[in-house]
Amino acid sequence: MSGAKSPEFDPKRLVASAAAVLRGIFLSPKGFYLNFATEGSLREPALFVLFVSAVSGALSILVNLISAAVLGTDTSALGMVASNLAFVVLSPVLIGAAAGPYLLSVRTFVGPEGSFRGVYRMLAYAYGAMILFWVPIINAFAFTYAAMVLMWLGIRYVYRTSFLTGLVAALVGFVPVAVAFIYLVVVINGLVSR
Repeated sequence: MSGAKSPEFDPKRLVASAAAVLRGIFLSPKGFYLNFATEGSLREPALFVLFVSAVSGALSILVNLISAAVLGTDTSALGMVASNLAFVVLSPVLIGAAAGPYLLSVRTFVGPEGSFRGVYRMLAYAYGAMILFWVPIINAFAFTYAAMVLMWLGIRYVYRTSFLTGLVAALVGFVPVAVAFIYLVVVINGLVSR
């Protein structure tokens, strides 16, 4: 590895460490994953996912309430809060479920050096892009950036693969995760609108 180790989320320095990770994935994603440690605790990445989900969820509720008031639409505030709270609480588990297809893809196209811990850590920090998930229209790009672009960079630079191998591995992991995510969003929106 060249350069300093990638920043890690530290719950004791909540905002500063989250900002360091976000700067890394948005401003220097190649450098972030080039110096990324796949070994390490799952606690900090899982807490980072919770933090990002909580910030994004709170902003999502605020934007939806403001737009409902401005547009005069009827919105179930309780349903919105409940769905966002469920998403925040379940987000580390959902990242674990999403890590499964990526791990299978890494093991298929890259080799046996891939581990659940390493893929979970890569995906959890890539999930930082979801801090923008509350912004309408941008949310689709944030998901694609996190689940496709950052995971491609992660696979390519963490496992030192070729451009094409990293791209194929990321794409094969991305497709089932994206389909499951779309299904989850449709189901949640259907429950909230009732």
